[in-house]
Amino acid sequence: MILLRLFWEFFKTGLFAVGGGMATLPFLYSMAEATGWFTAAQLADMIAVSESTPGPIGVNMATYVGFTVAGIPGAIIATLGLIAPEVIIILIIARVLQKFRQNKLVDAAFYGLRPCSVGLIAAAGLLVVKVAMLHVDLYFQTGRLAELVDWKAILLAAVLIVLTRWVKKTKKLHPIFFILGSALVGVVLSF
Repeated sequence: MILLRLFWEFFKTGLFAVGGGMATLPFLYSMAEATGWFTAAQLADMIAVSESTPGPIGVNMATYVGFTVAGIPGAIIATLGLIAPEVIIILIIARVLQKFRQNKLVDAAFYGLRPCSVGLIAAAGLLVVKVAMLHVDLYFQTGRLAELVDWKAILLAAVLIVLTRWVKKTKKLHPIFFILGSALVGVVLSF
């Protein structure tokens, strides 16, 4: 039964997450609340692992969650659930677009999906910032504004921005060096 639920949850995510892997994040936060399979903090770790491994982040996330919930069969089922809607939709669209390639309504519909994708990706980015850089629960417990912000995470983000944008020697380094460096800083500083 858990495999069927995994397939269904990720099928819905794949069907409605327009805009790529980052657009799946709001759906994953909702899934975490609805199913209890993982927490928001665990999701932040999953995002880090999924972004640092090869492949699309949405597929990596589905595989990771599926494996966490039900092992290897869960990983396979969750991944299939995520990609099934895209495969079905692409086959249908390819068939229909052959007939309506120059239709202005079809072109306008695709153009209209762009703001939706931007909104979903922006929402995902804000949720990642909330989990990675803010301690909302701790703030509500103590009521102290200083407890709201994770200063170590903000300092690390600031250093990474400086190194990737303005320091000539590090500006052209491959992103994997920054990922590995951030992981090392996280271990050393006990993030």
